Amino acid sequence: MTPSPTCRPRRSPRSRRLAAAGALAAAGALLLGACGDQTDDEGDGGTGGQNASEEPAGADAPLFDLLPADIQEAGEINVGSDIAYAPIEFIDENDRITGIDPDIAAALGEVLGVEFTFQNGTFDGLILGMNNGRHDIIMSAMTDTKERQEGAGEDAQGGADFVNYFQAGSAILVQAGNPEGIESLSDLCGLTVAAQQGTANADLVLGQQEECDESLEPLISEVDADSITALQTGRAAAVVTDYPVALYNELTAGGGDLFEVVGEQIDAAPYGIAVPKDNPELRDALQAAVQEIIDNGTYAEVLAEWGAEAGAVEEATINAGE
Repeated sequence: MTPSPTCRPRRSPRSRRLAAAGALAAAGALLLGACGDQTDDEGDGGTGGQNASEEPAGADAPLFDLLPADIQEAGEINVGSDIAYAPIEFIDENDRITGIDPDIAAALGEVLGVEFTFQNGTFDGLILGMNNGRHDIIMSAMTDTKERQEGAGEDAQGGADFVNYFQAGSAILVQAGNPEGIESLSDLCGLTVAAQQGTANADLVLGQQEECDESLEPLISEVDADSITALQTGRAAAVVTDYPVALYNELTAGGGDLFEVVGEQIDAAPYGIAVPKDNPELRDALQAAVQEIIDNGTYAEVLAEWGAEAGAVEEATINAGE
């Protein structure tokens, strides 16, 4: 895990979680558009767009020229995402899309000069949707793996390149008080364990099932929220989910009284912004933009607001997943 680039004093894990809870409760959605002068459509000859002589609204952004021409002309990047994965991306009480990914996207939009527009989708269909032209990219707490890069999995038809921008592993979430005494994956044998389909967490559960002498019963749901509900209602004894998501639920669900995270973070790996393999120009522009917000400090500010500094990376890489 790469250390956080912030300069704030180091805090204990518990104090950091409490600080994160306050930030999560207070944080609102940031505007996902890029900075730039807005021009009126008047005088465009009824085309609905700008005159040929006019520059795009975001053309003065520092990295705008790195973008493919079609993205420059559109003025936006369409982002596929499973927007039900707090605190990474979710819809808040005001019906606005918010979270770590949307806030990072807003920062990327400022340096690229385009708007990042999020569209909701089912997680295990996002890469296929992108490769069919439904989305330009994916930002959805997606772990970069060789299997996804190569399109080997059912959830990754056509494959993808990944711009790595965060790092997180899996965690085990249980009911408060840990009634089953779970501390590691091996303790899940003999229990019903929930996870979201198409994720590395589901792979962990299914892999552990093969290791158990006493049967482990997987409860695989389409969305992570259903896994959390199964834990709350007693249908599952544990949930395997991403570490930041587990912490968020420990801190916020039922005022922090319903769940707890047990054991250590498991198999930390890079999250990646997925980009079609046939669009290296967009991939490289996004890599440059991620590095720019790391270098200018905006990235650290976003992670600090969400209490997610532990997942920070110092370098924007491509296809670093294994």
